[in-house]
Amino acid sequence: MTQPLAGIRVADFSHVMAGPYASHLLRLMGAEVIKIEPRGGDNFRNYGGDRRYDGMSPAFIAANAGKKSIALDLKNDEDKAIARAIVERCDVLLENFRPGVIDRLGLGYQDVTAFNPHIVFCSISGYGQVGPQRDWPAIDNIVQATSGMMMLSGDEQDPPIRIGFPIVDTLTGQTAALAILGALMRRAGGGAGSYIDVSMFDASLAFMTSALTPFLATGTPMARMGNTGYSGLPTASLFIARDGREVSLGVVQPNQFDALARHVGRLDWLDDPRFAKPDARRANFDAMKAELAAVMLTRDAADWERDLSAIGVPCGMVRRVDEAAALAGADALLPLTVPGLPGGGNIAIPNAGFRMTPDGPGTDVPPPRLDEHRAEILDWLGMREIA
Repeated sequence: MTQPLAGIRVADFSHVMAGPYASHLLRLMGAEVIKIEPRGGDNFRNYGGDRRYDGMSPAFIAANAGKKSIALDLKNDEDKAIARAIVERCDVLLENFRPGVIDRLGLGYQDVTAFNPHIVFCSISGYGQVGPQRDWPAIDNIVQATSGMMMLSGDEQDPPIRIGFPIVDTLTGQTAALAILGALMRRAGGGAGSYIDVSMFDASLAFMTSALTPFLATGTPMARMGNTGYSGLPTASLFIARDGREVSLGVVQPNQFDALARHVGRLDWLDDPRFAKPDARRANFDAMKAELAAVMLTRDAADWERDLSAIGVPCGMVRRVDEAAALAGADALLPLTVPGLPGGGNIAIPNAGFRMTPDGPGTDVPPPRLDEHRAEILDWLGMREIA
């Protein structure tokens, strides 16, 4: 198997989530990732409250499978020489220090291009490398707040709502991986190396395009719609079924509304001037939703999901994460064995989120223990450990 990024080598100075997730995606596509950690290790190694997982926390496992680790003190001249030698032999350098830090360490873009002019150098930060917010510290929940993301969920009268997982970290990592792939393609076509500045804030705005662009086009901010979908239709919302479980409907197209009405025996909806057209359903939102809610109470959630999906009506039962994992298709989850973990170490992690034939994404190699590959890396560099 020759994966798409086989032969690409990444010097990964990043830590916690956004940067490591970017290099994680590159690793799943076949790149070799050398994780250059501080002597105490990436802080994510001990993330969470269960001390049994110290050194290999689930959060760390999620973004570091298959990488190689070497621990270096970049303020130490000998260790810095090792880091420089690694970078000299790599195609990509990835870092997410606060702006200016990597320059002070002597490994900034200008320093690196002097000895590796073809490097693809990617810096990830909260607000970018330039601008008035350059030095503001940022983590996921901060950028969820400052980007407006917290004011998109819930209803208008609700307080700000944090999305319940580090979405900014992961979307920023995905943005960085895409940018790196673009730069590598440019270089492969005869271009030079590149410098990439990825801002968590800017990446969030890009992912929020369906909410932000309507404001940029009309001057009116999009209203918060709770569990109603982007269409604003009452038939694209959350409903309670007979068994108390909730289902989400996405009836937004005329043919879907027609199929739903026929399936539930409500042909009158198709002739009722309050409901027959999408704009009429928006204008009579509460009435339409109340009638549909009464219908949804007549059957269990799993029955609605199965039968409506079968006739082309978007319908999904609300699941917990543990229930959702059972729906994962082939290759969506990667089995890993991580020695030393509680329970024997047989776990799974999500794959890259897509399938590709041949030689699609994936790895069966566990995340590295801190400094696990020091001897291997030093041997590759032709360097000996300094006593």
